[in-house]
Amino acid sequence: MHSSNHIMKFADDTTVVGLINKNDESAYREEVQRLTAWCKANNLSLNVKKTKEMVVDFRRAQSDHSPLDIDGSNVEIVKSSKFLSVHLAEDLTWSLNTSSITKKAQQRLYFLRRLRKAHLPPLILTTFYRGTIESILSSCITGWFGNCTISDRKTLQRIVRTAEKIIRVSLPSITDIYSTRCIHKANSIVDDLTHPSHTVFTLLPSGKSMTLQNTSPTVDPVEYAHLQEVVARQEAIIRA
Repeated sequence: MHSSNHIMKFADDTTVVGLINKNDESAYREEVQRLTAWCKANNLSLNVKKTKEMVVDFRRAQSDHSPLDIDGSNVEIVKSSKFLSVHLAEDLTWSLNTSSITKKAQQRLYFLRRLRKAHLPPLILTTFYRGTIESILSSCITGWFGNCTISDRKTLQRIVRTAEKIIRVSLPSITDIYSTRCIHKANSIVDDLTHPSHTVFTLLPSGKSMTLQNTSPTVDPVEYAHLQEVVARQEAIIRA
């Protein structure tokens, strides 16, 4: 496998991510062909109709991208794709993902209202909310919430406020959920020596908190910004 390519597999879904440098797509296309050959050798069949390709290109002078060819069929190039329940867009914005989450959450608010009319106690209503609504709002939240627009964040927070009015109790805001998940994620990275981002955390001389330095070229700038925010929150908690 080329160093510029990454293969991610979850159950029966496989995703190939390739970094195109200086318009040289040879490594990326070779990786796809190698994966296709491996599937054939292991009696696996690729469904080309379900295979999609998304191009993320922020260059000012963009050029046409030739579609991949698998077994004589061209792979469809799409503007957005769904990966592990998260909607990814070619411009790396999250409005489409927010709309999908909002739609699902609003559908479940109907059942929360029905339970309220059945006079269920707030404790049961809160448990239902956390299991069916908050779980949707917080799905992979550490990966996308940090880059959401203010409008998207307000849309998600309205779901939480609506649930509060139905249950008549105070619920964690969407921002608090994000902060809690980020801190948990940072702690798991610090404890996991095999994590790719483990080396960006450095223990301070006090031994009680961590500092974050982007010394690794493999760390995504967006992830780095998120982790910086998490470290700052951790240090504030320790000082308190």
